Amino acid sequence: MSTSVSFETAAPEPVARVVDLMSTYQHDWALCGGWAVDAWLGRLTREHGDTDVIVFDQGVLFEHLPGWQLLAHDPLAPEHNGEWWDGDRVLSHRSHIHARPPDRRSILPEGGIATTEGGFGLEFQLNQRAGGDWVMRGEPHVSLPLSRAVRDSAWGLPTVTPEVLLFYKAADLRRRDKLDFLALLPQLTTDQRDWLREAIALVGHPWLTQLAT
Repeated sequence: MSTSVSFETAAPEPVARVVDLMSTYQHDWALCGGWAVDAWLGRLTREHGDTDVIVFDQGVLFEHLPGWQLLAHDPLAPEHNGEWWDGDRVLSHRSHIHARPPDRRSILPEGGIATTEGGFGLEFQLNQRAGGDWVMRGEPHVSLPLSRAVRDSAWGLPTVTPEVLLFYKAADLRRRDKLDFLALLPQLTTDQRDWLREAIALVGHPWLTQLAT
């Protein structure tokens, strides 16, 4: 798919499928990851392997996906990584879940590795909240009211805001994360810049110089 494609007001087909799936989900959720970057920019910036969504209630999520095959990865329980998740095992809020729809059901992928080619085109990121706040880091403490951390993009769906996207992308500094930072930086308001600078300053980061200018 060409990166010159414009998606100013209509969500692209992979995202539209997720919107249909989540339309009856009665709890907080939002688009995140690379597609969320494109939602704020109104254009396709690069190829995307899957579609990422944040949720806060794993029990409700499991009930919302009957027939789906769910492969969970929990950094606090590595002995269970690569196993099917049946909803009984409680996952930490740092977990992510690869989801394969009922029409793509198959055997456990080799090595427990989920791929889009294998039907795992949707990934749920579990997160923690306290009241109306999204708790993004426990210690040092970083949080933000959910009403500010998630807003409707031009695509008309709940989308993680640019400063929060970049806060999470700052953790790994992969090449695509650096490119996303450069693309989103001009879009940040003064308040968004200030919050991101203060949040990543807690742990130190090479982006601080650019955020200060």
